[in-house]
Amino acid sequence: MPLTTKQRQFLKGLAHALSPVVRVGKAGVSDAVVDETKKSLAAHELIKVRLEVEDGKERRALAAKLAAAADAEVAGAVGKIAILYRARDEKPTIKL
Repeated sequence: MPLTTKQRQFLKGLAHALSPVVRVGKAGVSDAVVDETKKSLAAHELIKVRLEVEDGKERRALAAKLAAAADAEVAGAVGKIAILYRARDEKPTIKL
């Protein structure tokens, strides 16, 4: 289910105080990065990901690829930081 503009805005506000918990290096989106992202999303629902790539188009593509691989949605992106969201199946803490 794609996020609406209001939902994205709400999630960006919640993510403001968070620190990046996953880092994507120059090697790109590997299986280990996807696994760590899935674990982090299961624990937190909303995470920040740092993308260590200089090109903006490539950063957006990597964020979309990582979100798709982790069954998440990209809630926003600012510079080298992407915000990913995936609701928990049981007892979600974030109400959209």
